[in-house]
Amino acid sequence: MSVVVSLFYSGLIVATYKDQTDTQAHTLYLVHALLNGAIVGCLVGLVAHRRTGAHIGGAVVAALGAFFGFTNGIPLIIAESQSPAAIGDMMEADPLFPAKAWWNNELDGGVDWLSPLGLLLAAAVAWGIAHLIGSRRRGA
Repeated sequence: MSVVVSLFYSGLIVATYKDQTDTQAHTLYLVHALLNGAIVGCLVGLVAHRRTGAHIGGAVVAALGAFFGFTNGIPLIIAESQSPAAIGDMMEADPLFPAKAWWNNELDGGVDWLSPLGLLLAAAVAWGIAHLIGSRRRGA
């Protein structure tokens, strides 16, 4: 389910990136992270019940979904704005460009601290909801 939410977010980025302000882009990213965490947490809580390892695994999956939702949008934007062949050029020149774009704040220089905050939010929400739902259900 995290993959579906991430793909939807990547598509939404591609469809709206020209019209987004920085505040809107950051808000959309944080909402995506919260939504991804909530959906993963619900599923893990319903399936894994009180298993702490599964709750932690769900938190990791939600954080990865938040990360890859953003980074998968970058090559799609490049393909849409230039050409699909430009993705190959990007991969030859700098294959880690999407991850660097996720981490760096190009406007002010340095680190964009909202990016790791999104990971933390996704993981915390996933673990919290999984724990909440799982603790209310009886194990098999």
